[in-house]
Amino acid sequence: MSMQKIRFAVIGYGHIGKRHAAMIQQNDECELVAVADTNEALAKNIQGSGISFFSSLESFLDSGIKADVVTIATPNGLHATQAMKAIGAGHHVVVEKPMGLHRKECEEVIHTALSRSRHLFCVMQNRYSPPSEWLKQIVTNGVLGKVYMVQVNCYWNRDGRYYKAGSWHGTKQLDGGTLFTQFSHFIDLLYWVFGDVEDIKSCFSSFNHDKLTEFEDSGVVHFRFSKGGMGSINFSTSVWDKNLESSMTVIGEHGSLKVGGQYMDKVEYCHIKDYTMPELRPTNPANDYGPYKGSAANHQYVIQNVVDVLKGRASITTNALEGLKVVDIIERIYACKN
Repeated sequence: MSMQKIRFAVIGYGHIGKRHAAMIQQNDECELVAVADTNEALAKNIQGSGISFFSSLESFLDSGIKADVVTIATPNGLHATQAMKAIGAGHHVVVEKPMGLHRKECEEVIHTALSRSRHLFCVMQNRYSPPSEWLKQIVTNGVLGKVYMVQVNCYWNRDGRYYKAGSWHGTKQLDGGTLFTQFSHFIDLLYWVFGDVEDIKSCFSSFNHDKLTEFEDSGVVHFRFSKGGMGSINFSTSVWDKNLESSMTVIGEHGSLKVGGQYMDKVEYCHIKDYTMPELRPTNPANDYGPYKGSAANHQYVIQNVVDVLKGRASITTNALEGLKVVDIIERIYACKN
């Protein structure tokens, strides 16, 4: 496979699916062979030749068209079932966040991948942002010493421009909740850098989304890290008009820091004993969806990692167990509400 292009099929051609398709087509080692979406009118928007369009994952799997990798970019509640179908048909799978809405179904996806010897990639592209990579490095290397406190603040806007009538957004069954759809990247960063959490206490409210969603728009979560130290997450999608911030503040034995900005895109504060802050490479801009914005546009790194793994040049940067842990932590946060 070293000289051959990696063939991809993208299931779900909404905002994120289009992003995956574009990144696949821009990679010289990749080929986009198929796209599937329940909205067949989207076929006319697909750029490029040799791409087949299907109305469902099942119709693609029945077509006989050969693909090495199936990317699942459908509504959250479909991820686990569709990932298992694609793996069962012999494909490697890239599954957008979250891997599922329940730990149990994520375990079933992992078991299916292991039993079929297929690779399973989970999309957590915020890890590739320079401030995130820097934070991971200094915590891993013990630059901060013991970690005492970590605070995550995520204050975004998601209003009627996002939660349109008839959309899967805002439904418990297909969306799952604010932590799954908007803020799972920041749960992933917490776990990736600081490890698992316990002793969770949480409370939620819906301030201005009662007619828009079937779940909360805001919450406060407190917990302790299994390795020591404590933390909190404050989040909301009830911010007026546009996103306010996504930030992580860390208080450690030897210093303090804050990674902030609208999308954790810059180091706003760093004061650490005997440490000089290096100059980081620029952070990619956020995904822009018109009236609202999402996390960093780093999907090209996800695609390149898939290529590198399948060609034997690297290991998976976001493995399936890490994807499962994000779902596990979110599920426990929701289960501990007061």
